[in-house]
Amino acid sequence: MKKQVKNNVYWVGKVDWELQKFHGDEYSTHKGSTYNSYLIQEEKTVLIDTVWAPFAKEFVENLAKEIDLNQIDYIIANHGEVDHSGGLPELMKHIPDTPIYCTANSVKSLKGQYHEDWNFRVVKTGDKIDIGNGKTLVFVEMTMLHWPDSMATYMTEDNILFSNDAFGQHYATEKLFNDLVDQCDLMQETLKYFANILTPFNAILRKKLDEVIALNLPIDMIATSHGVIWRDNPLQIVEKYIEWSKDYQENQISIIYDTMWNGTKELAERIAEGIALEDQEVTVKVFNLAKSDLNDIITEVFKSKAVVVGSPTIGNDILHSISAFIHYAKSMKFKNKKAAAFGCYGWSGESVKVINKLMTEAGFEMIGEGYRNLWNPDENSKKEAVEYGKIIAKS
Repeated sequence: MKKQVKNNVYWVGKVDWELQKFHGDEYSTHKGSTYNSYLIQEEKTVLIDTVWAPFAKEFVENLAKEIDLNQIDYIIANHGEVDHSGGLPELMKHIPDTPIYCTANSVKSLKGQYHEDWNFRVVKTGDKIDIGNGKTLVFVEMTMLHWPDSMATYMTEDNILFSNDAFGQHYATEKLFNDLVDQCDLMQETLKYFANILTPFNAILRKKLDEVIALNLPIDMIATSHGVIWRDNPLQIVEKYIEWSKDYQENQISIIYDTMWNGTKELAERIAEGIALEDQEVTVKVFNLAKSDLNDIITEVFKSKAVVVGSPTIGNDILHSISAFIHYAKSMKFKNKKAAAFGCYGWSGESVKVINKLMTEAGFEMIGEGYRNLWNPDENSKKEAVEYGKIIAKS
């Protein structure tokens, strides 16, 4: 069932309540998601994006109940990734000659994924199409936000920015708009989305946001491809993106560890105690990586000014969970964050040295040489770990 967004603009997407993982198994979606597709019915009828492939048949059947598919004049593909374009193969069986407006890179993406040579119309920033009743669609390339083919579409008069992945969140809801949902849930999922998906592109994002602002377009709504539509003060999320893209950090230190026989866990808790004793204003959070969600932890790293990483030594190395975490953190290209290392060992004790090396390569500024402890911590070692926490706080 279509839902009115504004005037002759309708949502015709899919709410996916059961989604738990996204991008394969890379991204956790504890609150599900939506795949937002939009139908514009002016003098010209326009469909903006579709849904993820598993829902393609359902999507086309539902769309056909709302409108004769042959009445669709234009299709806009803001992004070729399958969660947005997955409905196209099923839809194009019914209307194979309908023009698809997209970027040149999106043509490559769509052809590469679906092996179809549809009626593509390549557009670039500033290109327009007249949809009647005095309204125009204006295209804005959003290269690398977060794929090379990404773009946004702006609708004049109604002042709606169809932003695709930008400004979205994986958040399943039957409520279309940002002012109708739980604000804590909304901002947490929006921050997590930014931290895990857009952080690597901060430099590009800052430039693109400046370009969009320079266009001086009146924006009454930002219609994303996942989650809610921003209608209540829509520029609030643009302001947040500007803030988050500037190597964001809060007054927070996160301790992230994995442990074998709880020795490294004991050190983590004592280090946290030391940080809190030295700096009563700082927020300290402790995560056992084996019992925590990686994407949620990366969100906390995004917020942190320093990260303390711990692993026992195993096979002259670190636990694979910690290695995977650091590898993922490196891909985020974090800037202006410090790190420290710790861990227990029984024989040779290389884990701290390995963590120092890997975290340096991941772009973190290391605090000292780290703290390591032979066997399980005794009372003296626990006190040393507390002191090490104080050193970290002072840094």
